[in-house]
Formats: sequence, structure tokens, C-alpha cells
Amino acid sequence: MADPVTLMNARSRLNTAPSRRWYVAQSHVHAESKAAMHLGRQGFEVYLPRYRKQRRHARRIDVVAAPLFPRYLFVAIDLGAQGWHSIQSTIGITRLVGNGDEPSMVSPEIIEGLRDREDADGFVLLEQRRFSPGDQVRISDGAFCDCLGLYEGISGDHRSAILLDLLGRKVRVVLDSQAIEAA
Repeated sequence: MADPVTLMNARSRLNTAPSRRWYVAQSHVHAESKAAMHLGRQGFEVYLPRYRKQRRHARRIDVVAAPLFPRYLFVAIDLGAQGWHSIQSTIGITRLVGNGDEPSMVSPEIIEGLRDREDADGFVLLEQRRFSPGDQVRISDGAFCDCLGLYEGISGDHRSAILLDLLGRKVRVVLDSQAIEAA
């Protein structure tokens, strides 16, 4: 069963009226879904782009839905017809992003660009960072943290092979791909 935010994003894709424009609302920390739900109850169209994020905790790797822009969501508003000031006092919302008292509009091309990158489940697909063999990388986690090495290639599921210079010779180490970054 799809979660409420996914259903709200799908309905928003179908119902955006031409007189409505997209604006950005800032939410409280980790309250994006709650804010989206409360805005939806008030009759606002809401778009909360999310992606699948790998989370490591207690030696386990989970895939969770995470907001693409933490603390921000998009709201479609007809400034002439809707009482948009109520957004400021909505549960989970800090403020509408704007210049002074007027909210700043977001180009509809940005929203459509994000929606075009969504998969069938409504998650934005991110391009995987890729290294070419021979690229210099830095290990950001684990026993070899902050060591520099040369990227060798992918080795299995979400794992990368790195050549480290240890004790005067090259040693091949296989690590989680999330534990390496460009040097």
C-alpha cells in the first residue's frame, strides 16, 4: 500500500489548475510528511519530492524514503482565490519562502523536471556517482577512514574495490560504495 505522501504527490500531478503557481514552504525538522498532510487537509496541492536513501544503523542497511530537499516542500497556490496566509500557521510549517511578505514563485519547469525523474513508485531517481578506474578516492568511513586510494571498480552489490598504498605496496580493499568519495 502506498503511503499518504505518495498518494498526495500523484493526485497533485493530476489536479494542478492553470491559475495556481508553485511556491516553497519550509517545514520544521523532520516534519515534511506531517506538514504535507495538514496542507492537503486544508485543500492545498502539495508536492514533496522524495528519493530512496540507504541508511546504515547497527550494522544493518535499510532503504528508506527521504525528502529530496530536507525541510522544504512545494505548495500550489492561487494567490487571488486561496487564503494562503493560513499556510504560515499550519502544523509542521515554519514559513513560506519569499521576499518580504510575498512568497517567491517556483518555475513550473522545475516541478515538471522533478516529476519526470520519478519512478513508478513516485521516488525521484538520482544519478549514481560513478568513478572511473584509476580515479583517486578518499575513504570516508570504517577502518581505513581518510585514506587515499585508486578506484578499481565495482565488486558486487553496492561495493567498490579500492587500491590502497599500505606499507609500500598496493593492497586491494573492497568497501561499501557509500564509504568512498572523490579526493
